[in-house]
Amino acid sequence: MNTRENGSGEEPVIRDNRKIDPETGQPRETDGERSGKAEQAEPTAPSGQAGSGPDLASTELAVQLAERTADLQRLQAEYSNYRKRVERDRIAVKEQAVAGALTELLPVLDDIGRARDHGELTGGFAKVAESLEAAVGKLGLGSFGAKGEPFDPTVHEALMHSYSPDVTEPTCVEILQPGYRIGERVLRPARVAVAEPGESDATE
Repeated sequence: MNTRENGSGEEPVIRDNRKIDPETGQPRETDGERSGKAEQAEPTAPSGQAGSGPDLASTELAVQLAERTADLQRLQAEYSNYRKRVERDRIAVKEQAVAGALTELLPVLDDIGRARDHGELTGGFAKVAESLEAAVGKLGLGSFGAKGEPFDPTVHEALMHSYSPDVTEPTCVEILQPGYRIGERVLRPARVAVAEPGESDATE
């Protein structure tokens, strides 16, 4: 144990340089030995990049995966919309072609109807007429227009007009020519005679 006296007015500083701890009996470690063990215990890592390598790669991979997934979903949506648009166009073209062909057959169907009304639809001609009507029916063609139904300007064409006390609203009192439609599409309106409520002497 060494004792050194400081200058006047200061207490002496005592340093214990014994290599054996008097309390435990174990050798003491010097300051250099303690400093070396501390340096060995601390892990070394590159400055500012400790543990950042794998995390950064994983983040970049996740971002790329999200971008590719978004691109794929966008392409799928565009392809689905394209297919729907093509299907709509195909159906529209088909309906237009069928409607055009059936419109050309309407005068023939009118002749068949008149022949049936006059009792002239007999023999082989009757069978041909029935086959034709069945064929156009399979293509979706249907007739409409019945005596006594309310007048609807969207599907009826009034060729005659009169007043009658027997009706309470504009009514089709006579079907001059049936109308035809495909689904909701009207190919030809029904041509009718219309009567409105009123006195029968006011007739056009």
